[in-house]
Amino acid sequence: MTGEVRVPERAIARLRPHARALVLPAVALIAIVGAATYGAFALDETWQVLAVLLGAVVAGGLLWVLPLLRWLSTQYLITTRRIVLRRGLLVRTRQEVLLSRSFDVSVRRSGLQSAFRSGDVLINTGLDRPIVLRDLPRADLVLRALGDVMEASTTSITTVRRPVETTDPASRRARTGR
Repeated sequence: MTGEVRVPERAIARLRPHARALVLPAVALIAIVGAATYGAFALDETWQVLAVLLGAVVAGGLLWVLPLLRWLSTQYLITTRRIVLRRGLLVRTRQEVLLSRSFDVSVRRSGLQSAFRSGDVLINTGLDRPIVLRDLPRADLVLRALGDVMEASTTSITTVRRPVETTDPASRRARTGR
């Protein structure tokens, strides 16, 4: 322990991608249920009815359950010190980004995302590619919150990065060589 008092980490936001991703699976589910109901009452043979119902269960699993599980398994947690990205159905991936190592945050929007006020939040960490929080609802609010948290972050890394400004003219002259 260095004797410094550490403020406990607080969760600021728990986010998922925009729920718009579930619209097509919901439409597919309605169509599957309608087709299965029609097929079950229109066909006479028992094996045909069972085949239609089995096909409806398989199609519902592929077109509705898998997208729902994929959406549920993607989570973003923003705390006062880091961002935690969790993704994956069968293979879970957890990625943490320290806010003290992030340089800037920006928002990228497609036409459809602009209509729903969502967007991709890009966090530049100085690596090859930025970290992307895909299709977040209210992306501008997330951008402002991340900017505020990154600005308020006072870890030892950021205090080393930021030069200490003094108002003493003698120290300024010594630093600039004048």
